[in-house]
Amino acid sequence: CSLHGFDAGEDLVGSLASMSTNERIKAIQKLPETMRKKREIRNEVLKEITKKSRHRGARPSCCTECLRGAAVSFQRFGHTLSEYFQQLQIWHKSLKIIGAEFGTSVLSYFVFLKWLLNFNVFSFLINFGFITVPQFLAAEPNNLSFTGLELFTGAGYFQQTVLYYGFYTNATISKIESGPSYNMQLAYIFTVGINFVICFLILLFSMAKSFYRNFSNPQAYSWNASKLLCTWDFNISNEKAVKLKQKNLSTQIKEDLTELHKEVQNFSVTERVLRVAIHFLVWVASLGTAGAACTGVYFLSINNLELFMKGYRNDQENQAAMLVLPVITSLLNTLIPFFFSWLGHLEKFQTPGQHIYVTITRNIILKMSIVGILCYYWLNIVATSESQCWETLVGQDIYRLVLVDFIFCLLGSFFGEFLRRIIGTTVCVNVGLPEFDIARNVLDLIYAQTLTWIGILFSPLLPGIQMIAFFIVFFVKKVSLMRNCQPPRKVWRTTQMTTSFMFLLFCPSFLGVLSVIGVTVWRLKPSEGCGPFRGLSSIYAAVSEWIQILESYTASKWVVWVYHNLIARELFFFILSVIVLIVIYLYWQIIQARKTMIKRLHEQIIN
Repeated sequence: CSLHGFDAGEDLVGSLASMSTNERIKAIQKLPETMRKKREIRNEVLKEITKKSRHRGARPSCCTECLRGAAVSFQRFGHTLSEYFQQLQIWHKSLKIIGAEFGTSVLSYFVFLKWLLNFNVFSFLINFGFITVPQFLAAEPNNLSFTGLELFTGAGYFQQTVLYYGFYTNATISKIESGPSYNMQLAYIFTVGINFVICFLILLFSMAKSFYRNFSNPQAYSWNASKLLCTWDFNISNEKAVKLKQKNLSTQIKEDLTELHKEVQNFSVTERVLRVAIHFLVWVASLGTAGAACTGVYFLSINNLELFMKGYRNDQENQAAMLVLPVITSLLNTLIPFFFSWLGHLEKFQTPGQHIYVTITRNIILKMSIVGILCYYWLNIVATSESQCWETLVGQDIYRLVLVDFIFCLLGSFFGEFLRRIIGTTVCVNVGLPEFDIARNVLDLIYAQTLTWIGILFSPLLPGIQMIAFFIVFFVKKVSLMRNCQPPRKVWRTTQMTTSFMFLLFCPSFLGVLSVIGVTVWRLKPSEGCGPFRGLSSIYAAVSEWIQILESYTASKWVVWVYHNLIARELFFFILSVIVLIVIYLYWQIIQARKTMIKRLHEQIIN
C-alpha cells in the first residue's frame, strides 16, 4: 500500500509539473489535503520542474540559472506573503464569530461596515495622492496656534491646512522653471469627478453582484441540500475552528428551517381594521416627528449662521456656538430612531424582517430629510452669505457633523446596549438582554457615508477621517455585541439584506449627493478670496477654459471633439440612460424566466 501511495505521489507530481503555472496553482488548491501537505506537494513540483530543465539539452548559462532561481524564489515569496496577508485580515475571524453566534442578520451589518471602510480607504488614497500631495509643494507656513479645540470644531489651526478647500492654491504648481507643471484647478475637479465616477461604478457592480447572488442565482434553490451534504470542510483540525464551524452551520440550518416553516396568520376583519389603524397612527407619529426634527434643524442652522456672522465676545463662545448645530442634529439622529424602534414593537409585525425594513424606511426618511435641510442651508444660505470663504465654512460644518455623529455612535453603544444590559440583568430581569438594532445601526452608517461624500468637495481628506471612525466603530460594535446583546429571539434568514443596504446607499444617498455636487459645480459661484477656483464664475468654468486652450493644439482635437459632441450634449446622456434602462429590463426578464424554469424543475423533482 505504501509503495502504491509512493507511485501515486510520483504520478501526481509528474502530472502537476507538466501543467502551466496557472493550471498547476488551481490544481494544487483543489486537492483535498491540508495546507502543510499542499505546500510540500508544491515544493516537490518545483524541484521536479528544476530537475527536468537541467536535463534538457545543454547546460543553461549562469545568467539563466540565476533568473530561474530568482523567479522560483519570488513565486514562493508571493505564496507565503499571500498566506500571511490572509492571516492579517483582522476582521476575518471576527465576522466568522459574529455569524456563528448571532446569524446572518447581524452579520450583514458588519459586512456592510467593512465594505464602507474599504470604500473610504480608496477615496482617501485618490484624494491624498492627486490633490493633497501636490499642495504640500506649494503650501505656505501656518502661523495659527494649535490649542486642541480644533480637533472638535475643525476651525482655528485647521483652517489653514490641506483639510479644507480654501487652503488650496489656484496656481499651476511647478518647482523647476520650464519643467513639468501641475494645474491644481484641473487636478481638483478631475480627481473629485473621477472619484465619484468610480464610486458610482463600484456601487452598481456591487449591487448587481449581490442581486445575482441573493435573488437570481439558481444555486440558491439547491443550497439547502448541499448545506447538509457537502458543506463540512474536512481540512479543519483545530478544535476552536471545529466548534465555530459547527455553530455557524447550526445557525444557518435554523434560519433555513424558519424560512421553510413560515406561519401565515389569518386575522378576522376586526383585527385587520385594528392593525391598519395602528399602522396608520404609527406612520403619522413617525412622519410628524421627522418633520418636527427637520424644522428644528432648519431654524437652528439659520440662527447659528446669524450668530456666527455677528461674531462673539471671546473665542470660547465662538467654539461653543460651532458645536450647537452638530450636537443637536446628532442628538435628534440618535434619539428618534429609538422612538421608531419602540413604535415598531407596537405594530407587532409577523416577521422580524418586516419590522426591520419598516424601521429602516422611517429612519431613512428622517436622516435624508435632515441632510436635505442641511444641504439647502449650505447651498442657498451659506453660499450667498458675506463670508470670505463659504466653502471652508461648509467643510467645517460637515467635519463637525461627522465627528459628533461618530461620538454619539459610540455613546449609543454605551447607553443603548451596555446600560440596557445592566438594567436587564439587575433591575428588571424580565426585560432581559437587548437585541442588536440592525435598522438603527445601518442607517447611522448610511448617514455618515452621505456626509462624507458631500464633504469630499469641501474637505478632500474627509474620507480619511471617516475611515478611522469606521475602523473604531467596527471593533466597538463587535465588543458591545458580544458582551451586551443576545442573539435574535426569532432566527431568520437575510440573504437579501446586504443588497437592500447597498440599494439604500445608492438611492437616495449617492444620487442625492450627486445632485448636491452638480449644483455646487455648475450653479454656485466660488469664493473670490480662497480655493483653487477663485475668480471663476463657477467651478465647471475651469474645464471650459481648459478646452479653449486645447483647441489651439492639433494633437488634442479629439479631446475637444469628445467634449463638444458627447460630454456637453444632453442627448448623449439621454441615449446612455435609455440603453442602461433597456439592459436592466432585459436582465430583469431573464431573471424572471430563470425563476419560472427553476420552479418547474423543482416541481418535477418533487413529482
